[in-house]
Amino acid sequence: MAKNYKLSKEADRMSHDNGTANPNWFRPDVDPMAIRKLMQKSDAIALRDTFVWLGAMCLSAGIAIALWPSWWSAPFWLLYGVLYGSASDSRWHECGHKTAFKTPWMNNVVYQIASFMIMRNPAIWRASHIRHHTDTIVVGRDPEIVSMRPPDLLRIALMFVGIIDLCNAFKQMFLHARGRIDPSEAMYVTPNAYFKIFMIARIWLTIYMVTIALSLLMSSILPLMLIGLPRIYGSWHHVMTGLLQHLGLAENVSDHRLNTRTVLMNPVSSFIYLNMNYHLEHHMFTMVPYYNLPALHALIQHDLPAPEPSIIAAFKRLIPVLVKQLKYHDAVIVPKLPVGATPYRAEVEKLQPHAV
Repeated sequence: MAKNYKLSKEADRMSHDNGTANPNWFRPDVDPMAIRKLMQKSDAIALRDTFVWLGAMCLSAGIAIALWPSWWSAPFWLLYGVLYGSASDSRWHECGHKTAFKTPWMNNVVYQIASFMIMRNPAIWRASHIRHHTDTIVVGRDPEIVSMRPPDLLRIALMFVGIIDLCNAFKQMFLHARGRIDPSEAMYVTPNAYFKIFMIARIWLTIYMVTIALSLLMSSILPLMLIGLPRIYGSWHHVMTGLLQHLGLAENVSDHRLNTRTVLMNPVSSFIYLNMNYHLEHHMFTMVPYYNLPALHALIQHDLPAPEPSIIAAFKRLIPVLVKQLKYHDAVIVPKLPVGATPYRAEVEKLQPHAV
């Protein structure tokens, strides 16, 4: 029987009753001064990476437009799409934490731009992500659980082409533009944010309507290739990396080592993903900027499971677990800790019989 992952007052009450809500998360024993040093933010590094990101977008779009409608433009559209539809995900995320730039308004500007590209209402998703970190993969509390149990493998496959996200994004935009909030969103969004949510939805819908009208006037999809469609044809990379954050790991635990994974990635993917492949480290110390996550990993790796050596290796380990979950819903990966690491808490005992 499938679990109920929907956020509701009843689910909230049950998670508090069974003690899974607001867990006291495990953290490695580490020098606080070393962590404070890693928490230092840099405008220079973030500006450099932002200019490279936006500059590469402008360059690839310019070449694609110049070569349009020739098929020679396709590689440049693919590059532009990934920078628009995938790199925006990590920029939204990092600037939402307000850790990319030292200067607050810079975080907010990039956060708003990236939120539009990834089609996530910035007011809704800031609240959503706070809850995600407070109750990571807690059923009935975390609004950002990507796949339920048993996993819907067709839905996961469709995520790679952005169809589901696009449909859900426009559904929510129309709902918010009418001045309404989804009941599940009301579980973590405060009423004083409603006006901003509704205003943003109306502005965004206006931008998309103008883009569609321009495409019709030009009898060309070129405007949509620049605004909107990249969320479909360029989303595959952020889905590929995002699925590896928590999928196949434990639910309802209080140790991020059991529900979050780190994956070593090539430099290109790491730039697109802004080092969020060090995802276990990020969940343990959320205020460490993305450019300091490799150093954080080196500092606390003695207490962490070994990272997956590559994206391919991570999926090779993950896919058999997802297939097994079709029949055995409690099947999970229980990562092995290095010798001398702080042991898992007693809650791991309930996972061991289902470990894959």
